Amino acid sequence: MFMMHHLFLLSAPGFPEWILIFLVVLLLFGGKKIPELMKGIGQGMREFNNAKNDVKQHIEDGMKEPAKPEESKKDAS
Repeated sequence: MFMMHHLFLLSAPGFPEWILIFLVVLLLFGGKKIPELMKGIGQGMREFNNAKNDVKQHIEDGMKEPAKPEESKKDAS
């Protein structure tokens, strides 16, 4: 019975919880700061996605390049 109560705590927040979270954020940051906060979050997500795409492109480019022979094999020839 004790474990069942803990499992309920792991569920996703419902509509009332999201309203409460929104009200707390509104009280902490105020109406004027929220657009700035959202803009900063958007810029951070954009930078993260750009970096992710750059890494993905580097990996794909590395896979397309032909394998280079090792230096030790060149010296032995």
